[in-house]
Amino acid sequence: MTTTTLPQHQARARADYLNIALWTFQGWLSMFFIAAGYAKLTESMENLTVLMTWPALTGEALVRGVGVVEIVLAVLILAPVISWKIGKVPVLIAAAGLLALEIAALLFHAVSLDVGLSLTNVFLIAITAPVLCLRRNLRA
Repeated sequence: MTTTTLPQHQARARADYLNIALWTFQGWLSMFFIAAGYAKLTESMENLTVLMTWPALTGEALVRGVGVVEIVLAVLILAPVISWKIGKVPVLIAAAGLLALEIAALLFHAVSLDVGLSLTNVFLIAITAPVLCLRRNLRA
């Protein structure tokens, strides 16, 4: 078995493309969860119950609390855009928090046999997991 090393410019180009892909994922996650959190904070419980089944099973305080958490994590995942001095710690915390929310939502929707929302959470997990795993090793 032989090993091949990439020239430095090719390795740097590969890292740049990976960085761009991760920033794209982070932007999508931020937009999705800001919108979802905003809806949970501003919509009436009746509307939320029509859109999603779980608000009917919980209290209003939990639904609003989840909305606040989603918005905070969505902002944190873009924290380095606000200031490069912040570093990657908020991104890792936000990605881990969003991943936990997505897994919990996937389990709930899978048990409820809600295929559409289950697939949405599978997609969200598929773009959050690489952000969490790969951001640990990249500079920005």
